Amino acid sequence: MSFSKNQEFQEIVKDILDNKEFQMLNSELHHGISRYGHSLRVAKSTYKFAKRFHLNYVDATRAALLHDFFFDDQLALYNNAQTWCKHPIYALENSVKYFSLNEMQKNAIVSHMFPSCKVLPKYRESWLITCVDKGVSFYEMYRFKASLVLGVWAMFVFNMITLQK
Repeated sequence: MSFSKNQEFQEIVKDILDNKEFQMLNSELHHGISRYGHSLRVAKSTYKFAKRFHLNYVDATRAALLHDFFFDDQLALYNNAQTWCKHPIYALENSVKYFSLNEMQKNAIVSHMFPSCKVLPKYRESWLITCVDKGVSFYEMYRFKASLVLGVWAMFVFNMITLQK
């Protein structure tokens, strides 16, 4: 991202990134990295695509950054499949608690797991965030989580071999 675009991006999201509650996402693991890092990656990609497609890039960028603003302890009672559909609800609740959101932003946050969950994206920006999140998640799972799992298995195999000697 060029310096001027990066500066504009930072101005759009500064209050969110400065929020103490949002910063706590740095300690929440998500796709092999922090949920903070994942949300930032989705927001930066959304910003670029929304500008390119002449969409409301300010509101879309802010909604993209907030799309996973939830904490693991909020989902402790649910199994993995249930968390897919529950976490957007918690992300929306946390987002409206700390920030002022318009209807498009609310819809983008709560519908970003479509079609896994049945909340339909109603706006072009919501669809964009849904698609960008899927692409970023796929990349992160491949880039970070797969290598993490392979590394753990490699250490396990190495330890088993060295224990046999």
